[in-house]
Amino acid sequence: MIDFTEFPVRNKTYAGANGSKLSVIYEGNLYMLKFPAAPSINKGMSYANGCISEYLGCHIFDSVGIPVQETLLGTYTKNGKQKIVVACKDFTAGGLVLQDFASLKNTIIDSAHNGYGTELSDIVRTFEEQTAIDSEILSERFWDMFIVDALIGNWDRHNGNWGFLYNSDTDGIALAPVYDCGSCLYPQADEEIMRSVIQDSAERDLRVFERPLSGIKINGQKINYFRFISSLENQDCNRALRRIVPQIDMNKIIAIVNDTPYVSDLQKEFYVTMLRERKEKILDFSFLKLN
Repeated sequence: MIDFTEFPVRNKTYAGANGSKLSVIYEGNLYMLKFPAAPSINKGMSYANGCISEYLGCHIFDSVGIPVQETLLGTYTKNGKQKIVVACKDFTAGGLVLQDFASLKNTIIDSAHNGYGTELSDIVRTFEEQTAIDSEILSERFWDMFIVDALIGNWDRHNGNWGFLYNSDTDGIALAPVYDCGSCLYPQADEEIMRSVIQDSAERDLRVFERPLSGIKINGQKINYFRFISSLENQDCNRALRRIVPQIDMNKIIAIVNDTPYVSDLQKEFYVTMLRERKEKILDFSFLKLN
């Protein structure tokens, strides 16, 4: 239970649309505090659960062995109002510069689309034509993220929220840890929705097979996680499925959920239910079909 209210505030600022952000020093390290955003869809909620989603999503990535931003949950009080915040450790210490994939995609100067276009064919073409980093390493990170995002139901993985760390002194570039997982695990589900999902298999199936969709597109249409992965048509995705599924330990993930502070028993049951459903019906189904 960390109260970040009195920790020193720094002048570093952070972009991004989902909620306010503040930089603080905690235990000698710089952290970005993310505050809960107002819900864009479920107007009945005071705040979306994006901070909880960010924390859980990052810890689930870590549990399967993918480098990810370190996150902590805590509170911050202003004008007498206490809010749950997620603290994301700043991995650009030492002068490193975060460059998103969109900026790398912009170096493909004869591309018909800009860096933020998420058409899969353009993304794959960038892997093949860019020269900054080994194309196989780049492709594997993308598809590994895709499989884990399918597990956690991330609807907002785009070219602006994954990328690289650039060293301006050496001109070196390396993959950045995974970051920005606040759009996973249904952050706008309120208690009524959670109860309905736990009790009704049709509600669960809706949130497994139809929503959320990926932020990545094919022919202008967002990818349906189940249909795309289970089709087994993309060999790079199949290879990621083989790499990641054996690394998913549901007992470990359930422990992560149950140990998460500030979360009600209903929320924990909802998260565990949907993670089990998505693993079994999307990833396990596709993995067994592949093998």
